[in-house]
Amino acid sequence: MKERKEKKKNGKKEKRVKKTLIGGQALMEGVLMRGRTAEAMAVRTPDGGVALQTRRLPSKGGWYRRVPILRGVVSFVISLVGGMKALFASAKVSGEEDETPGGGAMFFAAFLGVVLAVGLFILLPSFLTSLIERAVKLTPLVSGLIEGGIRILLFIGYLLLVSRMKDIRRTFMYHGAEHRTINCYEKGMEMTVENVQKCSTRHNRCGTTFLFLVVIISILTFALTNWLLSLTGLEIMSNAFIRMGVRLALLPIVAGVSYEVLRFLAWLPDNAFVNILRAPGLALQRLTTYPPDDGMAEVALKSFLAVLEMDENPEIREVKFFEQPFEEVKAELTEKLSAANIDSKEFDYILADILGLKREQLFKVTKLSADDCRKLKTMVARRCDGEPLDYVLGHTEFYGVDIIVKRGVLCPRPETELLVERAVKYADGRPLKMLDLCTGSGCIAAALKNSGADVIASDADDTAIKIARENLDKLGVKVVKSDMLENIEGKFDVIVTNPPYIKSGDMLSLPKEVKCEPKIALDGGEDGLKFYRRIADGLNKSLKDGGALFAEIGYDIGGGVYEIFKDMFESAAVEKDYSGLDRFLICTGYKGGENNQIGEKQE
Repeated sequence: MKERKEKKKNGKKEKRVKKTLIGGQALMEGVLMRGRTAEAMAVRTPDGGVALQTRRLPSKGGWYRRVPILRGVVSFVISLVGGMKALFASAKVSGEEDETPGGGAMFFAAFLGVVLAVGLFILLPSFLTSLIERAVKLTPLVSGLIEGGIRILLFIGYLLLVSRMKDIRRTFMYHGAEHRTINCYEKGMEMTVENVQKCSTRHNRCGTTFLFLVVIISILTFALTNWLLSLTGLEIMSNAFIRMGVRLALLPIVAGVSYEVLRFLAWLPDNAFVNILRAPGLALQRLTTYPPDDGMAEVALKSFLAVLEMDENPEIREVKFFEQPFEEVKAELTEKLSAANIDSKEFDYILADILGLKREQLFKVTKLSADDCRKLKTMVARRCDGEPLDYVLGHTEFYGVDIIVKRGVLCPRPETELLVERAVKYADGRPLKMLDLCTGSGCIAAALKNSGADVIASDADDTAIKIARENLDKLGVKVVKSDMLENIEGKFDVIVTNPPYIKSGDMLSLPKEVKCEPKIALDGGEDGLKFYRRIADGLNKSLKDGGALFAEIGYDIGGGVYEIFKDMFESAAVEKDYSGLDRFLICTGYKGGENNQIGEKQE
């Protein structure tokens, strides 16, 4: 008796499960599931995570839902539009930022896809049949059947062809994951990845079966139309263009009837006769569903369970992609930064840059869009891999100027701002002619120009020159290519420089992020003094008598640099940075060269 009650209980449960119909759709690296009251999209992201988005469906009102065939047409259009939107959304979430097409490109691709589908499966068979009719006399009924046969061959050939494409095959694997998940649920099995993988990749309500029904019913409909119109005695169907127009006009009816047949077949109980009717559609699914891996099953399961929970609990709110509590995102990424021995405060710099906010405004942030979250995770990952923050951001602020920074130039440092500060103080408002030697990104030249100086910038490296011009052209600062002072024309009141000064033997022990910077801008030779000697050799042709030299130096070469320049200027001194380390050589009153006076102080 207990066993009978248990079976009855299980039977009721199974009956309830069958009534709770959940359908799905494969996406780009993801799966969409749709239930009675909600739908969910789960998509695998480039970093290996799974992004989830859910929404409540509008109430199923509307008189058309009670009208057979019409409800199928409306449902088909709604599903097509919604499916394309979901596909676009998944492509945006699953793809790398620079690989993801824009909304306009996606819309055009969808429009083109519909046009090609109509042309390939509706117009082309009709056109090919008209060519056969010119060679062979056919009855209207036979003509319709031949056209249908061509349509079937094209349809199967198309599926065989696209299934060989790598990206499409992955989508078909997600299609298999969708079917297995729904089958697992409808069998009353526990919803786990392991159980999902035990189920079939085919399902009675599959869209592939619907398309197959469309093809078959179109054959019957178009053949019947040919025959009926032939009974009128009019030869209108002999005109290929009229026939194509009739085919297009009948498409909504074909879709509506196919929808009703699919509903009927899904409603019928399993038995030998019904299985025969379902067999062609299920067989065709072998071309559009492939066994998924566990990761794909996990994605489908996450989407399915989200819909199931929302159907059962109307209080569960909608979520957008990556709309998890902001504090959770911050906790996850700051933990990654800390694990990489990077100050977790850099998270704020990256986030503020992405959102276009100041750091003190970040308290307003409660959620992130899919684009912003993807950018944030990608940029934090780059930083954790050792890439300097300035490279990750692509720019930095230097002495009040926003500077573009890319691989190929040094990242501007706070110590260099102190160098600029000393040069600006020395100018004291005078419009001095200054040279930024070894300009790199052009940050020193930009700061000096903003302070009122007449500046020229130079560098020996083509990449540095290109980046410097991005920063300096808009300021009206000329950038010239010169190996130190060799190609510099004219003389200057002040030379400001941050040349390479790290000893060659110390290059291998540099921090990981410094090693990302160009070696040409770091390696100062065996003793770190190579380029200071070259500057000294060229001063006579480039620095005015009485002029000044402001140079950044390595903390351990102050004495050597001082010895090189001490006798060339009236005053030479090594000054320290905020850390108490030797960092600057300040030389004024150049003794060599012609008797050219530096600019007079402006009143």
